[in-house]
Amino acid sequence: MGCGPANEECAVPAESQAPSPIRAHGGRETVRAAVVVGALGVVFGDIGTSPIYTIQTVFNPADPHPVPISENNVYGVVSLIFWSVMIIVTLTYVLLVMRADNDGEGGIMALITLLRRLGGAGGRRVTAVLAGLGIFGAALFFGDSMITPAISVLSAVEGLKVVQPGLEGLIIPITVVIIVGLFSVQRRGTAAVGRLFGPVMIVWFLAIGACGVAGIAAHPEILKALSPTYALSFMVGHFGIAFFALAAIVLAVTGAEALYADMGHFGRRAITRGWLGLVLPACVLSYLGQGALLLGDPDAVSSPFFLLAPGWARWPMVLLATAATVIASQAVITGAYSVASQAAQLGYLPRLRVAHTSESTIGQIYVPWINWLLMVSVLTLVFAFRSSAALAYAFGMAVTATITITTLVFLYLARTKWGTPLWLLVIGGGALLVVDGMFLAANLTKLVHGAWLPLLIGLIAFTVMTTWQRGRTIVTRRREQTEGPLRAFVDQLRATRPPLLRVPGTAVFLNRGKQTAPLAMRANVEHNRVLHQHVVILSIDTLPVPRIPDAERTEVDALGYAKDGIVHVTAHFGYMDTPNIPDALRLLDPADTEGPIAIEEASYFLSKIELTMGTAPTMAQWRKRLFIATSHITADAAEYFGLPGERTVIMGSRIEV
Repeated sequence: MGCGPANEECAVPAESQAPSPIRAHGGRETVRAAVVVGALGVVFGDIGTSPIYTIQTVFNPADPHPVPISENNVYGVVSLIFWSVMIIVTLTYVLLVMRADNDGEGGIMALITLLRRLGGAGGRRVTAVLAGLGIFGAALFFGDSMITPAISVLSAVEGLKVVQPGLEGLIIPITVVIIVGLFSVQRRGTAAVGRLFGPVMIVWFLAIGACGVAGIAAHPEILKALSPTYALSFMVGHFGIAFFALAAIVLAVTGAEALYADMGHFGRRAITRGWLGLVLPACVLSYLGQGALLLGDPDAVSSPFFLLAPGWARWPMVLLATAATVIASQAVITGAYSVASQAAQLGYLPRLRVAHTSESTIGQIYVPWINWLLMVSVLTLVFAFRSSAALAYAFGMAVTATITITTLVFLYLARTKWGTPLWLLVIGGGALLVVDGMFLAANLTKLVHGAWLPLLIGLIAFTVMTTWQRGRTIVTRRREQTEGPLRAFVDQLRATRPPLLRVPGTAVFLNRGKQTAPLAMRANVEHNRVLHQHVVILSIDTLPVPRIPDAERTEVDALGYAKDGIVHVTAHFGYMDTPNIPDALRLLDPADTEGPIAIEEASYFLSKIELTMGTAPTMAQWRKRLFIATSHITADAAEYFGLPGERTVIMGSRIEV
């Protein structure tokens, strides 16, 4: 159920440790093999399919800043790719950043949560600036989530041109069908998708690794590219070429942020083992193999990935690549769910309806609104750009900006939260930021060639998120002023003279908690001058466990008076429970509720806020319009909580923004 300023009957889920996909055995934590396989099927698709288009894009003759094919350039590019993957993915993300989690959840929003928990410990101004950068990084990730499925699936289906040039006209229709199918199965859940995709990705990594070994065997001298001296000499000796090449080389590390954002789905250990044990070796072998192919046949630059496979294997490789790129899209889609869910918890998005799809891992979720928004956006990009080469210019911008922001925030947390020595941060962290900064600067040169697109998407998402956060703060403050303290309101009811008319029946008022009085209850008293014989003020508390037993479902507070017929009930639900309020109320003991509650005849009252534009200088007028428009995507409370429509009353109040 989504909640927002216009409809805030449900409570904020508690922030506590999510159930782990890791189990204890013999005093040590071990990762179940099934979890690693699931992670292979969801998390590594994006970065694991980068070999399809990275080297091809680097040497693309149509690039505004082309890299000429030569032996030295091939060694330099392959070496740069290898060391970029090792520094950005293995060192920065897998070994360092993924240790910073928010109760098991990863992604840049987790870093923002940790920043907020610091308060002003590291300086309020610095913390605020970094939090703002973090939100922009999260906004850029939504752009990445739109571009990745489009470029990944297009690049694989374009393999048809290599094996059968006459099928080129089918590339766009096939891509569209695949993308629609992918987004249609998301409701089945990450675990189910992972079980389906995991074995496919294992075959994929074994296949690209085997092709890479065959290429290396033909030209084993390519192994010299593993030495960092080739990367450094290429950067120093051919800086004019190498600098622009970084804008394409960054494609090799796309998906690093998805690894971090998907951490809540499978856990850090499973992702680390999958990366080091299979994904990294397979990708490195593929890059080395493609480099070896280009040393022997520079004309293969048109499609080195597919031409690396033997002739008999190219059709199967196109089919396998298509399946793998579908899975690549899965990595950023699930990452977008996690980022959106965490953004809602932090108050940067409305409380979107989140469906939990696993009883063992709280991080495995499905967000319908985000799912369909992404699908429409991806299809729009496919029809607009129509080729992976055209999209490649736009792809790296979102990735490099997000990686740079993530590194910066992590280093700040390492100093202020964990007390990492300053000298280590200056030397080690400075080196990481130099690498990230070089990639970011190189991609800025592609602004007019498509890199503006992710920045535009990020700017729009950033504006929506910051506007919602600001508007939510304003509305919450004014709503609390209107509601007033609950205990004081109950005291006022007892002191009212003449006493209020108490009519037969039960009234259930949904509320955010028991600190303030429900607006619907206050309006009923002030305008109708009546109160039901039994009044239940009910709040929902969602806990980070799959299910809550009936014996622990409800908690009752008499609010200071034992026989006034007014009680506060907290209904506890697990994240896999269906929060059905009538069923929860049936579990109450009449002794706790100051008499029996007529559940089958009870009336349910919801407090709904109508947001209107005011004249107060709280926000710019256009931002007020945006905030009000965004509030309309919050899901319906009555339907979500199982309330009977014929006995549900919505009482509104107007608040100016």
